[in-house]
Order: sequence, then C-alpha cells, then structure tokens
Amino acid sequence: MPLLEFENNCCGSGNGVSVWVVGPVVHPWSGLSDEVRLGVLTEWVPPELVDQALVECGRRDRRPGALPFRFMVYYVLALALFHQDSYDDVAENLVGAWSDMNEAVPNKSSFTRARQRLGEATLESVFRKVAGPVAPLGLAGAFYRGMRVAAVDGFVLDAPDTPANRAELGGLLDVRGNPAGFPQVRVVTLTEAATHASVDVRVGAFSGGERELAVSMAGSAAGMLVIMDRGFPGVELWKAYTQAGARLLLRARSSVARRPVEHLPDGTYLARMNLAGQKGNHPGGVLVRVIEYQVDGGEVIRLLTDLMDTDAFPAGELAALYHERWEAEIAYRRLKTFQRGGLAILRSADPGLARQEAWAHLIIHHCLTRIVMRVADHGRLDPDRISFLKILKHVRRSVVRQSRRTPTRMKHFLANMAAKVRRKLDSGPRRLREADRLLKRADGRYSIRKAGQPRRPARRIFPRTVTLTPAIVR
Repeated sequence: MPLLEFENNCCGSGNGVSVWVVGPVVHPWSGLSDEVRLGVLTEWVPPELVDQALVECGRRDRRPGALPFRFMVYYVLALALFHQDSYDDVAENLVGAWSDMNEAVPNKSSFTRARQRLGEATLESVFRKVAGPVAPLGLAGAFYRGMRVAAVDGFVLDAPDTPANRAELGGLLDVRGNPAGFPQVRVVTLTEAATHASVDVRVGAFSGGERELAVSMAGSAAGMLVIMDRGFPGVELWKAYTQAGARLLLRARSSVARRPVEHLPDGTYLARMNLAGQKGNHPGGVLVRVIEYQVDGGEVIRLLTDLMDTDAFPAGELAALYHERWEAEIAYRRLKTFQRGGLAILRSADPGLARQEAWAHLIIHHCLTRIVMRVADHGRLDPDRISFLKILKHVRRSVVRQSRRTPTRMKHFLANMAAKVRRKLDSGPRRLREADRLLKRADGRYSIRKAGQPRRPARRIFPRTVTLTPAIVR
C-alpha cells in the first residue's frame, strides 16, 4: 500500500519533537471518479450494469487510494473509443470537465496496474450484458421467412510484439517457421446481418482456430439462419448449430459433400458430409442439401444448407441470400478501420490486457451500432444510410463535453446529433461514387492514365445475375 509521511509538531509532549505519522495515500480522484461517465454511451453502459459485472467477477474496491474499478471499466472503454490517444490524453478526455481531477492524472503505470487488477473477464461480462440482436420486425434484410439472418466470421487484431504476447497469442509465421508480423488476437462473431450488431463473440489467440470458437457460440444462434464462408463447414460445427435450433447456409469447397445421394426437383441435391476418413453413409456424418450457382458466369459457388424443402426454401432465394454474409465484413471494417484506426495495433504488452482491449472495442462498436439504429428508426431511414464515422465523432465529443450523466443533457445531445447526421441525407439519393485509378506511389498497383485516355471509374456497381447450375442426373 502506498504511504504518506508528514510532520506534525502539535503531537507529543509539546517539547518540539517531530512526530511522523504514516498513512495511506488517497488520490484526489477517489470519490470524484465515481461520477465519471462515458458520454452518450452511458445510456447503454450505465453504472448499474457495470456494478453488476464487477460483482459477478468478484471485483470490489478494497485498496484505499487505488483507482476504482467502476472508473477503470469506463477508462478501458475510453481507451478503445480514443484509440489514437495516449493514456493520459484519454484520462483528460474523461475528466476534463472536473477541475479537481484534470490536473491530477495518474501516470501510465498506475493505469496499467489498475487494468491488470480489473482483468479481462469484467469487460467480457459487460459485453454479454450489452450485446444482442437489435433489428426490429419488418426491417429489410433482417429476416428470411421468419428467421433472423446472422453471419459468423472472424478477424484478428494486431498486438505489440512482446515475448508474452508472442508466446500466448501466436501469430503468422514465414516459410521457415519464424515470426512474421505482430502477435494477434483472434475474434469470431455472430453478427446480425441487417444491423451489424454483435449477438455473440468469442475472443482467443491467433493459434486457436476460427471453427473452434464458432462452435462454442452455437447456443446463441437458436432460431436464426446463420451464414458462414467456406472456412467453417465441418460435422462438429454442423451438429452443434442444428442441435441448438439454428438453420445453416454455408459455402463449401468443391471437395466437401461432392457425391450426390439424391437429386431434388429444383436441380439441387442431397449429399453426405463426413468426418475425415469416413466414407459413404457413415453414422458420424450429416446429410446436407447442396446448391450450386454462378454469379455473372464466374466460378461455381457451392452452398450447404439444412433447409431441405425445395418449395419452402427455393434455391434461387438462398443463393441471393448468401450475399448477406458480407455484412459481417462491413462491421469488421467499421471496428478495425474507423473505430480503431487503419493499421493500428493494440496498446497492451500483456495477452490478458490485449484480450481486455478487444472486448472494449467490441462493446464500443455495439453501442455505436445501437445509436445508428436509433437515428435510423426515428428518421425512418435505412441504417446503411447512416454514417458510422459521423456517429463515432459525435460520441467522442459527448465524452469530452459531458462527463457527468444528466438525462436532459443526454437527450438533447442525442437529438442534436441525429439532426446533424440526417442533414447529410436530405440532398437526395446517394451519388454514384467513382474515381480514376491513378498511380500515387511508386509501389502502386495501377498504371498512370496517359494524356487523352478516356476516364474509367474505379468501381461501378451493375446488377449481377445469379444462375443456378443444376446437378446432372447420372
């Protein structure tokens, strides 16, 4: 425990003898830090919710003078919200409105020790209380024939290259088996397709597989139609999700379930997906429906599904629905590029703190998604038209301007923010975005446009044609 020494000449027998009294140091933030909040995000992460998470994880303030746990939860969330700022800058963003606190910011090591005492489980508990589907009934693309549409996918976050992170998290290796790049935290999410909201998440090490993390989330997908890419199909995953009450639409490689068992009237067919080494009608395998199609005459795409009824679930609809898997990639771009910052790495030199930081980013992203949905709902707008980046900037301002939570000020700030965001949409339909692909750097991938060469858009979206490729009946 830190100690404080001071001289008191009034003690003792009055003969001028100095008496040294030793006691605990009480930081100026003690007491006042309980009033710190996270701007408008406090509506979704209120102090009562934070306290519940702390109790569940056995975190109680017992050390006089130490940074309080509730404040540290908000501080770790602020580290994710202001990822480009230093430790002390983030602290000043939180307490700048308090004249008694903004000149007594602890040093970085104090914050690090407090984060270690807090642990990663507390932030995970906060996430579990905040996360969940948010799409209202009737939202376009949110449901398919009564089932909520969700996507499972994963991404990685770079962590500092320290011995501890390298040993526990792992990372990419070159052809010689030497480390290549940073250690990485692996994140696998169950994402609501229409809103980009996280329904469930697993955070692990790069050395762990995406499929294993995805299997552990199966219970959260009950009643949903879950879409995954071709890195996920497997018997264990299939059984886990179907037994939990989820329906599946998975892309598969050409070697998976490739032998038809029965041809269906619409050109799709039934096949068996077995474990490695199993053949034929092995009891350990599963029966799947295979849909094959092409987009604009490109490669043949194979989908596996447990929706066997060809009349109730037409192959053409399922082929078009698979495109919704990319909504998870949009959510990851928002978190990794806009919220965290492109090519940025996590702050934490310890693997436990790196995972804690990942949970904080996920909480912030989910709260921002909820704000997007609120603005869209009040304006009866498509959520995809709401600028995530603009919402992020306004939320950061709310933290700096109002640390103390007052319902009136919070309501006024949200209303003002919604008006500013919607103002960008009053100019009519979104314009077609196009630009020349010109060489800007020596290592650019694109050639220089010559004088007089016609202007070519970098990207122009045309309607795509999905063509089913019925299996040949032999």
